[in-house]
Amino acid sequence: LLAETNPDPKVFSPPPPSFSAANPASGRLGMDHGSMRIFTGNAHRELAHMVAEKIGITVSKSTVNRFGNGEVNVEIHESLRDCDVFVIQPTCNGRAGPQENLMELLVMLDTIRRSSAHRVTAVMPLFGYARQNAQDRSRSPITAKLVVDMLQVAGANRVVTVELHAPQVQGMASYPIDNLYAVPLLVRELETVFEQRSLDPEEVVVVSPDVGGAKRAATFGRKLKAPLAIFSRQRRRASEASEVDLVGEVDGKTCVIVDDIADSCQTLLVAAEKLKARGAKTVIATVIHGVLSGDACENVMRSQIDTLIVTDTIPMEDKLERCPKLRVVSIAPLIASAIKRLHVSQPLSTLWEQLPSETP
Repeated sequence: LLAETNPDPKVFSPPPPSFSAANPASGRLGMDHGSMRIFTGNAHRELAHMVAEKIGITVSKSTVNRFGNGEVNVEIHESLRDCDVFVIQPTCNGRAGPQENLMELLVMLDTIRRSSAHRVTAVMPLFGYARQNAQDRSRSPITAKLVVDMLQVAGANRVVTVELHAPQVQGMASYPIDNLYAVPLLVRELETVFEQRSLDPEEVVVVSPDVGGAKRAATFGRKLKAPLAIFSRQRRRASEASEVDLVGEVDGKTCVIVDDIADSCQTLLVAAEKLKARGAKTVIATVIHGVLSGDACENVMRSQIDTLIVTDTIPMEDKLERCPKLRVVSIAPLIASAIKRLHVSQPLSTLWEQLPSETP
């Protein structure tokens, strides 16, 4: 397995005048972090190249492969002294798997740190192990904290991620973890779906599949100017299985289910079935991280879900062929905008509400 290399990378130094922290006319202030470099491992090379293209540079030269015994080997083929380095590598399923992808990232961070880079930022579109963020039973690990610590030991000065499953992971770190939100991109895609399918935006209801996701669903609801419905799981008696109740009116409505991650998709499938049983006209599921492991694609095709929208924080591979109901929104403009802003010490808060720029 070799990470793609580029024989003649362009260098992002100095920034163009319209994007320069040193240009007084621009009205922007920032620190000099050195020339920008972008690297990638084997987890999601396509996304890294799309991000670099939108910034206006190319992915820097590196080789990420394996020794004969399977250990990760990383070689950097250019000088990084005093550079501002961003390593794009989600810890996602598929291909080599989350453990291999995480180990690649750690070895790359260590290699870059030892190459005298000025600053090293790990860009993890999917932050692996974030679901294991607390001890929910005796003698269980808090693996999110373990990953946070390993990233710092490896050399990360900062982490950029998209839609953390548990925002409290940010509090586990002594360094900044920037949590980007994909809501504006997904809302734009939803509006496109409404127009293509002649769905009335006034008949939309945003649905949270559980109480824990109500805040995320409420954010979508504000953007779409739509009411909110919530599924609540309750166990009425200790000897009985938990029941799922729906709070909200969905009869004759277009229901948009909002969740951060879809692994087996069972939560979405159950929610869609109950929504259709309550009279919902159309069910659209919107998910940030489309893990879609195992037979998830086939299960979605047999389900009451009419359309499933995901982002490309994880490589889709053959999932689009297996699931024609799937629509993929690129996260590259969001990550590219965040990297450009961090490079010149600009705030990221505007990306929470506005669509990122599509141009370098």
